[in-house]
Amino acid sequence: MENSRLITIQNCSVQDRYKVHLPRIDWNMEAGEAWLVTGPNGGGKASFLRGLAGEYEITPNENGKDGTLPLYSNVFSNSVAVVSLEAAAALIEEERARDESEILNKEDIGRTGRQYIAEVLGGSSRKNAPLPPIAARLDTMPEIKLCGVERILDRGLKHMSTGEIRRTLLCRALLSGCKLLILSDPFAGLDVDSRRILLEFFDTIVSKQISATGLSATFPRIIVSMERYHEIPGGINRVLEFTGKKISFCGTKEAFEKIAEARNEEKKKTEEQERKAFLETLERIRRESDALTAEAKQTPVPDSLIQFTNVNVGWGEHQVLVDLNWEVKKGVHWLLRGPNGSGKTTILELITGDNMQVFREDIKIFGRRRGSGETIWDIKKQLGIVSYRLHVEYRMVGGTDLQSVIISGFHDSIGLYEQASDFEIATARAWLALAGFGGREHETFSSLSYGEQRAVLILRAAVKSPRVLILDEPCHGLDENYRGKILDLLATIAGTGTTTLLHVTHDPSEVLDCEKHVLELHPGETPMYRIIEQQVY
Repeated sequence: MENSRLITIQNCSVQDRYKVHLPRIDWNMEAGEAWLVTGPNGGGKASFLRGLAGEYEITPNENGKDGTLPLYSNVFSNSVAVVSLEAAAALIEEERARDESEILNKEDIGRTGRQYIAEVLGGSSRKNAPLPPIAARLDTMPEIKLCGVERILDRGLKHMSTGEIRRTLLCRALLSGCKLLILSDPFAGLDVDSRRILLEFFDTIVSKQISATGLSATFPRIIVSMERYHEIPGGINRVLEFTGKKISFCGTKEAFEKIAEARNEEKKKTEEQERKAFLETLERIRRESDALTAEAKQTPVPDSLIQFTNVNVGWGEHQVLVDLNWEVKKGVHWLLRGPNGSGKTTILELITGDNMQVFREDIKIFGRRRGSGETIWDIKKQLGIVSYRLHVEYRMVGGTDLQSVIISGFHDSIGLYEQASDFEIATARAWLALAGFGGREHETFSSLSYGEQRAVLILRAAVKSPRVLILDEPCHGLDENYRGKILDLLATIAGTGTTTLLHVTHDPSEVLDCEKHVLELHPGETPMYRIIEQQVY
C-alpha cells in the first residue's frame, strides 16, 4: 500500500513560531480513504488542519522513546485550499482593509464574487485590476452552477450573506486546481437548498475519492471537519478525533459510531444533573449581575421596541428588502428565517446601526426614529449582539484577553479601553467559569478556536441583561457541549421577562420554544415576507 500513501505524519508536532499547538501526531492518509476530522472546540483539530494547509508547520520531533522515527510527507503540499468560517472571516477582514469609501467619498463595493473567483484563473488581486477574459465565461462553468453562485457573481463580497460567502469560497477552491480541499463545518449557515447542493457535491467527489487507487486524479481529494457529528456525508469512511490537543480516535467510521453511541449513553446518565447545576449557577450569576444594571432597567421602555414602516433597502439594482412592515414588542421573541441572501442579516444591521441605510428609512428603535438625535451608543447600550460582523471585528483585536472581552459587553466596545470595576471583573470570571473557561481569563481571544470565540461572544452579549438580544446564527462553530449550554442560556434569558430575543438560524433544532413569532423572508415574491404567529417545522 506504500504506493497509495498520500500523507504520512509520524512522530511530528504542529507549531507556529510562537508555540507548539500539538506535541505529537501520528496519522496516515491512503488513496481510497475519505476522512472526517472531529472533536470538541479547542481539542486540536483546527491546529491539525492548519498544519495540513501550510499555515502551521508540521515538524519532525526527536526520536521517541518508543523508537518511532519522525517522518512527514504530503503529496498535496502547496496545493491545498481551505473553506471554513475562519477563511470567510479572514476574507471579510481583507475587504475591510481594502475599503476606500472615505477616500472616494462614495461607497467602495470592493471585489465582486466574479473578481474574487477569477483571481485563481489568471486574474489579479490588485485593486481595480482588469479581469482576465475567462471571467466573462464564469456563468457557464459547472462549478459555478454546482455552488449556486451564478446570481451573486457581480455582487460585492461585503454585501453577501455568510452562506453566500461560504459558497463563493467553495467555488473558488474548486476552480483553483488545488488537489486537496479542507472543508471545515461546511453546512454552518447554509439554507436548505445550499445544504442539498453541498451534499450532492460530496456524494459525487467522495465516491470518486474512495474508488481511486493511485495518486493521480483529475478531481480534488476532500477532508471534512465538523464540530458536531451530524449530517455527515455518506461516503466518509474514516474518522480522526482530537481531544485535549491529541488524537483520541483514529479508525473506521463504523468503529467511531459505536464509541460515540456508548459515550452518548454514558452522557445521558449525568446530563440532566449537569444541566440542572448549570441553570442554577446561571440564575445566581444573573441575579448578581442585575445589580449592576438595575438603574438602567428603571428607565421606562416603550411596549414597541422596534418598528419598520415600508422599509426598502438595496444596493444598485439589487433590492434586499421591499416595503417591509414589522414590529417587535416587549417580551415577544422572534425567529427570522429565509434563504441565504434574503435579508435576515440586513434587518439586524439596520437595528444595530451597522447599515447606514437605516437613516433614510422609517425605522424606530425603542420608540425613537433613527436619525432623530440619538447616538449609536444610546441604542447599543440596550442591545446585546452576537453576529458574524461582531466576530470579525473582535478577530481584528484578537490580543484582548477573555476577561476583557466579557467586560467590554458592559461598555459596548470592541476591546476594553476603560478601567474595569471589581464587580465587572468578578462577574466576567463567573460567566467564563459557567461556560467552562474557568482559569483561562487571561488567554487571548485569538488563541481560541473559532467555536470557543463564538461562545465567549455570546457571554459578552448576555452579561448586561440587554433589552434586546440579537442573535445571528449564534451556534456557528459550537460543538455539542457548548451548543447545549448556549441554548439553555438563551432560553433562560428569554424567560426572565427583561430581554427580548431576535434569532436567526437555519437549524430547526436550535429554534427555542419561546420563539412563537416568525418573520419569514421570500426574496423575489410580492410581498417579500410573511409574518407567522406560530411557526411549524
